[in-house]
Parts: sequence; structure tokens; C-alpha cells
Amino acid sequence: MHTVQQILAQKSVTDVWSVRPDATVFEAIQMMADRHVGALLVIEGKELRGIISERDYAREVILKGRASKDTLVGQIMSTPVITVSSTDLVRDSLSLMTNNHIRHLPVVDQDQIIGIVSIGDLVKDVIDDQQSTIEQLENYIRS
Repeated sequence: MHTVQQILAQKSVTDVWSVRPDATVFEAIQMMADRHVGALLVIEGKELRGIISERDYAREVILKGRASKDTLVGQIMSTPVITVSSTDLVRDSLSLMTNNHIRHLPVVDQDQIIGIVSIGDLVKDVIDDQQSTIEQLENYIRS
């Protein structure tokens, strides 16, 4: 089983996109669309304050009839932020996501944000690992 660091190393985009808590939700959603990501870290100074996702937008702005240009990220961001370290295993990270009903995990080592992984990143790794195991078993059976 792989570690989160191995997942980060395989990602084609390693940039961590963030927004300030005083930005508007409209600005955050625009950045998500421009960057093709489903969540942004909310950072103030050098401190991770929260995370805002498309799900937060849908639940806290759209469904409540709020205006995205009048709502601040800090008003709807998810907090406290659940994080993993780069040495955590993929299966443990998936379990953490499942148990907390989240789709994005910031990767933090010694108070430094080094990346973010999505549930899609982790599931892809599990599927690739299982496919490799299947191929090895098929080769074993044939020989």
C-alpha cells in the first residue's frame, strides 16, 4: 500500500490553490473553475484556517439562497480542517475521508502544507494497486 507522499509524487498538478477567508465565495468558485479543482484551502497569513469546496458552496450558498458575491469564504468554509501527513497510508487516508464524509485532504508535514489529495486520487491508487495484484495472480496461475 502506498503513502500519501507517493500519491502526491504521481499527480500531474502539484500546486496547492488557496484563498483568504475574506475573499468572496464568488471569487473562490471562480478560482476553482479556472484551476479545475473541487476545493481550495483557506489560508490566512501562513495558517490553514479551513477548506472550501463545491459542496460547501452548494449547501451554504445555493440552498440557503445567499449571494456568492456577498458571502465571504470564512462564513461557509469547513473547519476544523482534517489533515494527513505525507507518511500516512492511502488506506488510512481513505478511511479518514469516509468516516468524516469529506472529499479532500490537505497534506501537512511539520505545520507546512505540502499538497492536497482528493478521494479520486486515492481511489485511483487503490484500483491501480488491485489491478497490479490481479495481473500478478494471473501470471502466477499461467506459469
